[in-house]
Amino acid sequence: MSRNNVRGPTSALTEFLRESGITTALVTRRVRQGQGARADPQQPAAGPSNADGENAEDGSAQDAANEEYNSDKLDESEDENPSAKKKCKLSKKAAEKAKAKEKAKLKKKKGGKDDDSDYEDDEDEYTALSKSMYAKTSPAKPPVGSFENCAKCEKKFTVTRYTVAANPPPGFLCHDCAKATGTDPFKKPALPRKRKNPQDKRKVVNFDDKELPSLASMCIKIISNHINDVEALGNIGQVNLDEISRVLARNRSMTCENAPLLYDIQNTKLTLYDATKLTPPAFCTLASLNPGVESLRLDYCGRINDSALSHWSGHLTSLNRLELLGPFLIRIEGWKTFFQSHPQLTGFLITQSPRFDLSCVESLVENCPNLTELRLAQIGKMSDEFLPHIASLQHLEYLDLSEPSSSLSSEAVTRLLEAVGSKLTHLNLSSNDLLDDTVLTEGLLPHAKKLSTLILKNTPELTDSGVASFFKGFRSNPPLHHICMERNHNLGDKALKALLHHSGKELRELNINSWKETGNEPLTTIGNLAPQLRTLDVGWCRQVDDFVVKAVLEGCQNITNISVYGCNKLTINCPRKHGVKIRGIETNAI
Repeated sequence: MSRNNVRGPTSALTEFLRESGITTALVTRRVRQGQGARADPQQPAAGPSNADGENAEDGSAQDAANEEYNSDKLDESEDENPSAKKKCKLSKKAAEKAKAKEKAKLKKKKGGKDDDSDYEDDEDEYTALSKSMYAKTSPAKPPVGSFENCAKCEKKFTVTRYTVAANPPPGFLCHDCAKATGTDPFKKPALPRKRKNPQDKRKVVNFDDKELPSLASMCIKIISNHINDVEALGNIGQVNLDEISRVLARNRSMTCENAPLLYDIQNTKLTLYDATKLTPPAFCTLASLNPGVESLRLDYCGRINDSALSHWSGHLTSLNRLELLGPFLIRIEGWKTFFQSHPQLTGFLITQSPRFDLSCVESLVENCPNLTELRLAQIGKMSDEFLPHIASLQHLEYLDLSEPSSSLSSEAVTRLLEAVGSKLTHLNLSSNDLLDDTVLTEGLLPHAKKLSTLILKNTPELTDSGVASFFKGFRSNPPLHHICMERNHNLGDKALKALLHHSGKELRELNINSWKETGNEPLTTIGNLAPQLRTLDVGWCRQVDDFVVKAVLEGCQNITNISVYGCNKLTINCPRKHGVKIRGIETNAI
């Protein structure tokens, strides 16, 4: 009965050995012959007979045959010296390569032709060493204290822990020869560099004092989390109502359904910090449920329209101060109607109203001549033509004309300050990039005698010497309480010194963010010259270090907030003080 010739899958190396005539029985027989030869070297070992019936070879021939067979060196060339060969373990890829070569040779012997035979024959033999063979090529270092001959100068030297191996091997080098090759024998091996996590490469540290929440704040948090389940808030006071409004705005949870919880017929002041979800009917409801309100502030009121503003004209009859952020949908006629119905307005503050034009300003000035607060910020149609009409408002104390689409000119602003500057206490002309030093020296210096707050953000035409001369000439006027001149990259030491000498004693808030040319010495004097300072922003002032922060903490006893973003000289050891928040310290994780 014939045997079944069905075989399972085999590896490339097994297939190659089978085609070469190397079987398990042959390997076992040769291993036994080698063991017998080592046991009795004088007695010749019997070898396998050939196909012609020749006699067995002598013992030396058998030893040579045994040495000739090595499963780790099947792919080496036949002309190599067997005694110089090392054992090498073939990888799977090398075995496949050897198998392909063997097939090509067999085809040539049989006279067969293959398109890839020329390519296969031209390939180099696989000569890569295994890890074990590579490790044996470098001899072990001799013990410390022993004597060796230098591989280069052949001088005898004493082996130390700093002895360097010769390159190329074998042997070792003396100290002089090692230095001559450019190798430092005393150099410590470099430790492997650890890869940092991306979140650890730039670490911003904020020093905040964590305080236990009060009972009122805990109750407000619970109420805000379950605001849709609350039926009425009751008489909890105006302060708590305002705090609840802030929390609802932070969570974006104020809706048309829960907004009436903040309404009351006795309200004289109402503030909603996020009116995004309120619809025009909801704004009408606000006016109906708060008929006695005198001051109204609505942030993010983008959905209010002419119908809601017209409803206010008939219901909010006591309104004298209106502050709106983002009334995009109100048209020109809606504004005019509202101004005509509220001649008693003393405060009109709007931000981001693209349809507010020159005719609206004319109607405002004509119908509300007693305005003391005026904000027209981020008005797309703002131009120099607005300013002559604003100049007729003789009672202005608060003026904000910041961030127009096109900058106001220095000449027009100077003429405006000549008309209304005598009573101004707050002035904001930020992001008017055409304003220069003449606005300070010719507009503010001779006319703004009562100014306490000055905001001039992002006015690149101002110079260090011009601002310094303004504060030096402003010494006859009372000191300023709030100064914000951030993102003015041309300002530096002169401006800061003059500012501190004029207003330092009464200064409460100072923002010199991005005064990158300011030196370390003027920054250190802030603590001594501004003892009443409460809020300080020195972000992106490159010379701020731990000593500047220390001087501020020691000199300003009322300081509560310090912003130091972009100050790379600060370290994690930056001084701290109880009750002071220091934000923006950037350090590399250790």
